[in-house]
Amino acid sequence: MADFVQKTTVKSAVRALASPITDVTAFNTIVQSVITSNPFDCTSYESAGVTHQPVEKSRENYVAKVIYQDGDAKTVGTESGKYNTIAGFTAGAAALVASTALATAHGGTAIHDLAHDTYSATLKCHDANGEIYMVTFGRDSVSITSYSDDAIRTRVETWADTVAALA
Repeated sequence: MADFVQKTTVKSAVRALASPITDVTAFNTIVQSVITSNPFDCTSYESAGVTHQPVEKSRENYVAKVIYQDGDAKTVGTESGKYNTIAGFTAGAAALVASTALATAHGGTAIHDLAHDTYSATLKCHDANGEIYMVTFGRDSVSITSYSDDAIRTRVETWADTVAALA
């Protein structure tokens, strides 16, 4: 009977951030800078007859957190909304805060809890060596997954060292 022979070693790495990224605007600026400036020297590629950009956003999620406080500033309830775009996140957070029905149901005043909002965006990157790997930005961390060449981690890490918010 034949044995399975390992062909590649797929790796992942995570950088925990010293402080969360301040807000969705700062988060988006970082993510968009990777897409537009391609600091990892990724290359275009073709798959199933479709030409792909060197760096593409493959997934994003934004969660708005709202707390409800009574007259003594005691938290009496919470709500959250998950959105797949920043526009949806912004509109959804505003709608949650503005909802008198929710405020009445919770028995308090709605406050957007910016410090507890969460953001995530995954970028699909095509390395010049042919590898496709993912870089996922979260509010508290950055991770690299599905890579085997350590030079990829080195490039991402070297770039991240130049971005103050990713310290």
